[in-house]
Amino acid sequence: MTTPATPHRERPAAPAGLPRARGPLSGSVITVLAGGGTRLPEAGAVRRADPYGDDLQLLLYVLYELHYQGFAGVDESLEWDPALLGVRAAAEDVFLEALRRDAGSGGKDVAEALEALQLEPVGDDGHSVSHHLQREGELWQLREYAAVRSLYHLKEADPHLWVVPRLRGRAKAAMVAVEFDEFGAGRAEDVHAQLFADLMADLGLDTRYGHYLDAAPAQALATVNMMSLFGLHRRLRGALVGHFATVEITSSPGSRRLAEALRRAGAGPAAQRFYDEHVVADAVHEQVVRREVIGGLLEDEPALAADVVLGIEATGHLEDLLGDHLLAAWREGRSVLRTPLAH
Repeated sequence: MTTPATPHRERPAAPAGLPRARGPLSGSVITVLAGGGTRLPEAGAVRRADPYGDDLQLLLYVLYELHYQGFAGVDESLEWDPALLGVRAAAEDVFLEALRRDAGSGGKDVAEALEALQLEPVGDDGHSVSHHLQREGELWQLREYAAVRSLYHLKEADPHLWVVPRLRGRAKAAMVAVEFDEFGAGRAEDVHAQLFADLMADLGLDTRYGHYLDAAPAQALATVNMMSLFGLHRRLRGALVGHFATVEITSSPGSRRLAEALRRAGAGPAAQRFYDEHVVADAVHEQVVRREVIGGLLEDEPALAADVVLGIEATGHLEDLLGDHLLAAWREGRSVLRTPLAH
C-alpha cells in the first residue's frame, strides 16, 4: 500500500505506460504504439467484436488517451495517425451502434428525459451502488470503487471542454461557468480531479493518473470512452450535453450517500470532502445546465433534441451495466477489479 500523500499535492506529470492487452484487437494496437509492429486490426474483426467487451473497450480507451495525456514512450505524432484513426472509427461505429440499440429510445422529448433523472427510488432499488455503500459498504469496497472511478474522475471535466467551441451564446457561457467550478475556480488545489486524487490518498490508493487502468473492468472503461466519443465528434455535441446534464442532475443525492459511507467507514477528511463538495456544487450546476446549457443549445439547434436524449439514456445504460457488475461481485465477496488491491 502506498503512503497517503499530503492533501492538495500536485499529481505527477509523467504519463503512465501502456496497459496490458485484453485480446487480439487491443494487443495489435498496443504493439504498434509501443513501436513493435505495424499490423493493425482489420475492420471486419473490429466489427465482430463485443461492443462492451474488454478487447474493444481497451482498444478505444488506449486510442482516446492519445488525445489526453498519452502514454510514456509513445510517439506523440501518433495522435493523428490516419491508420490508427481508421481503426478507432471502426470501433466507434460498433460502440455507438450498440448504445443507440440498447440505450437509445429514439425519443426527442428532452424535458421528459430530464424529469426521469430526478425520480429517485424510494430507498434502495437493488441496483444502486451508492445506496449499497451507504448502508453496508465495507472499507475495501470503498477503496475498490475509488480505484474504478479514478479513470473517470482524474479526467472528470476534460472531455466536456471539447463541446465549448461547438456551442453558442447562452449555452457556451453557461457551460464555461460550470466548467470553471469543475477546474477549481482558478485554484489548482480545488480542481475536482485533484480533490479526487486527495480522496484516493486518504484511502491509501495510488493517485497517479491512469494507474488502475489494467485493474479496471470493461464496464468502467465504457463509461469513460462514451465521454471521449461524444466529446471528440462535433456531430455528437448534443449527446455530450445530454451526458453532462445527467452527471450534474444525478450527482448530488448519490454524492451525499457516498460521503456518508466514507464517514461510516472512517475515511479521512480529504476523502469525505470530494463528495461533500459535489453535494453542494452539483445542486447549483443542475439548474444552470437545465436552463442555460440545454435550454440555450435547443433554442439555437432544436434538431439536436434526439441527441441530447441519447446522451442522457446512454449514460444511464452504461452506469447500470457498471453498477450491476460491482454489486454482483461485492454481494459474493469478490473483488470487482481484474487485479485486487493490496490490503
